[in-house]
Amino acid sequence: MTITHAILIHGAWQGSWVWRDFAPLLERAGPTPHAIDLPGNGTDDTPMSEVGIERYINHVAGVIDGLDGDILIIAHSGGGVVGTGVGEALSERIKAIAYIAGMMLPPDMHFGHVLAQEKAEERGLLGIGPYLEWSKDGLVSSVPAEAGARIFLNDMPFDIALEGAKKLTPQAEPGRALKTRWTEERFGTIPRIYVECARDLSVVQPIQQAMQKLVPGARRILLDAGHAPHVSQPRTLADALIPALKAYRR
Repeated sequence: MTITHAILIHGAWQGSWVWRDFAPLLERAGPTPHAIDLPGNGTDDTPMSEVGIERYINHVAGVIDGLDGDILIIAHSGGGVVGTGVGEALSERIKAIAYIAGMMLPPDMHFGHVLAQEKAEERGLLGIGPYLEWSKDGLVSSVPAEAGARIFLNDMPFDIALEGAKKLTPQAEPGRALKTRWTEERFGTIPRIYVECARDLSVVQPIQQAMQKLVPGARRILLDAGHAPHVSQPRTLADALIPALKAYRR
């Protein structure tokens, strides 16, 4: 693999800790992993009111600016929108983008639009949404640990999943309801991989498939896994994803 660095972008309510077991497996294949903590996810003092897509993109772009060589982006869940935005901003640096049950969306569309288009409420496809706990002002949501374990990590023993779900942090709504603009001339030139997770109870499989139809062209990898295989099945994810990444050489 000739890609020098891999930027690992977590999803909502999460942090860089989700990549702990997957990152060493990726590093053995060649690229140096950089697990990002997005602003406002509990590891810095960014005010919740200042969290949003532009701040996320600028933060990741700042990390990339300090690196030499080709860049791979691996983005999970809502981090997919950030990955897309970074791809648009730095298309000349990005060798490939891999979405893990990720929000791979058309320009200016956010995930709620997909849910509405697919009649997710009527079909019972809302994932973690019904379990969220909200601040009085509606700006911040939190995931109860038991719900997080059952929805995000349903393919792990419950006691282990619960310990992981206890690490989830509050999420500012502007950092969850993300959308970004992209063009065929920039983001559209970047090879993409979509890791579709068949047992996902958060971004459920029909919704993942709908996004792949909305933004066609990604190479599809199907895993018998829940929403976060980098946490629950890191070896399985590595064994499926790393060979696909080796196709992107200079």
